[in-house]
Amino acid sequence: MHPQLEQRVADISASFEKQFGQQPTVVARAPGRVNLIGDHTDYNEGFVLPAAIDKEVLIAALPNDNSSVQLYSCEYKAVDAFSLDDIKSTREHPWSNYVRGVLQMLQAAGFSLRGFRAAVSGNVPQGAGLSSSAAVEVAVGELCRVVNSLGMSPKEIALFAQKAENEFVGVKCGIMDQFVSALAEPDCALLIDCRSLESRNVPLHLGKHGLSIVITNSGVRRGLVESQYNARREECATGAKLLGSILRKPVSSLRDITTAQLAECESQLLPVVAKRCRHVVTENERVEQAVQALEKEDFETLGRLMMQSHQSLRDDFEVSCAELDTLIELTTKHKGTCGARMTGAGFGGCTVAIMATNSVDEFKSTVIPKYESQTGRKAEVYVCNTAAGGANIVVQHPESGTPARQS
Repeated sequence: MHPQLEQRVADISASFEKQFGQQPTVVARAPGRVNLIGDHTDYNEGFVLPAAIDKEVLIAALPNDNSSVQLYSCEYKAVDAFSLDDIKSTREHPWSNYVRGVLQMLQAAGFSLRGFRAAVSGNVPQGAGLSSSAAVEVAVGELCRVVNSLGMSPKEIALFAQKAENEFVGVKCGIMDQFVSALAEPDCALLIDCRSLESRNVPLHLGKHGLSIVITNSGVRRGLVESQYNARREECATGAKLLGSILRKPVSSLRDITTAQLAECESQLLPVVAKRCRHVVTENERVEQAVQALEKEDFETLGRLMMQSHQSLRDDFEVSCAELDTLIELTTKHKGTCGARMTGAGFGGCTVAIMATNSVDEFKSTVIPKYESQTGRKAEVYVCNTAAGGANIVVQHPESGTPARQS
């Protein structure tokens, strides 16, 4: 186990013991993620290329033999309690809904669950577009797998986690966030076909070329449920239906449309719907081109594709904001930057850049002050390593027996 993770496990175990007066018997982990390219393509059954990052959610737990669940949030210093026999959404503790939702979905699928006490802690920035919610959901799935000896694969955990966010939390997210949190490998990006759910690891070779993944939090907090995320999804569905009618062919999603077909039909769509479709269709192509660039270790092409992606998200999908655009403009002018784009659903959150490692300090000392001066926002920079998915690490205390799965 990495020393930093080992320390975080010790810290959350201590928090659990302080709160509940006992030691936890299992600590489950799942990482956040950054999407290198391919945003708003996942729920259109397209392609995405995310990587798990070394910021994560940990859940330390002690199971019991009844249906009671007691949760303690280390970050909020808050306690929540409910019964597995009566799981409902809570407004008082919204952070608890990501746990409640996964438990409800597992029970609805016929799994028998034990109650438990748990402490939840994460260092994935919330509201930044780095999938803190998916990390919680996947960690809960891993916890339940171990505590209840469930025969679930990592892919199944991801699907239950997504179902919880869609149906319980109320965010109609695609599969990407939960999938990469459950299945990622270190030193790779994960190419996901969101229709077939097939995936493969794509080596990044960043260290070989003296490059780093640099994530910058714009300081603009976003809330997906309150944002226009669901509206964008509806616009994409409308576009797919109309294009199928115009082309007289089955179109289950925008994945089925080529750029040539869209150009042929674009004038028959409402302008706003045409723009949404154009982003998704061209973004799918950019993801495939980015994978080809990585396989050739062609970071110049990757950077160009990332910048094209941001322009499309800004102009066609209209999910950027003034602060993100300013940050991208300043970042791309920095001499060490290969490419940069907003990442995540948008409406705030983070940018991601591929940057020369030896230029990161200068980026922090020169670009960030300019951004903060121009926008009045406080930015945070995270230089991230890639990480393994939550399906790969479950740590149990020695007295609880042999670890169920450990990296």
